Amino acid sequence: MAEPDFSPEQLAVLVTAVQKHVDAEYDLKLGRFEAESLIEFMAGTLGALHYNRGLHDAQALFARQVESLGDAIYQLERPVGS
Repeated sequence: MAEPDFSPEQLAVLVTAVQKHVDAEYDLKLGRFEAESLIEFMAGTLGALHYNRGLHDAQALFARQVESLGDAIYQLERPVGS
């Protein structure tokens, strides 16, 4: 899996959010470079976990849809003989 590639606009929003959070929670002032470094670290560390969770959720959804399709096909069966 590739590293997250944030657009400049997305990165700017994230930097501002991280700076505000760190200031409010820890009374620390982060510059843009420090905030971007923290974002890269967190994205790299947590990114794979979120990616894998998304795959697991997609697999579970797909399994439910296949089961539902199987039920729908079963309902289309016609009785044979009497």
